[in-house]
Amino acid sequence: MIRLAILTLLFSVTASIYDFKVPSLEGGTIDFSKYKGKKVLIVNTASKCGLTPQYTQLQELSEKYKDKLVVIGFPANNFNQEGGSNTDISEFCKKNYGVTFQMAEKVSVKGDDIHPVFKY
Repeated sequence: MIRLAILTLLFSVTASIYDFKVPSLEGGTIDFSKYKGKKVLIVNTASKCGLTPQYTQLQELSEKYKDKLVVIGFPANNFNQEGGSNTDISEFCKKNYGVTFQMAEKVSVKGDDIHPVFKY
């Protein structure tokens, strides 16, 4: 809860989407500043959603427009469709859909604990 409050405070002064830095599903950080000059497609994802097969199209978009577009997936369990750990999610996406685009750690996309990117 304290971490979320600190993140909220830090991101409350965010002037641009390119100011965000978020933990990656693989470990490390996704630094949005690396993507200045490109469009950023932020997608709420879930492994057990009826739209999960869209990972294929997201991967195709990522590959086709790699010079102009960055796809960043944000897994969330707000709708009870992403119960797995970060490792489970990563393995599922790679094994079933060949996902190589950036994936953030699991976040909340609604409610009091909404991630700052989705608040932005």
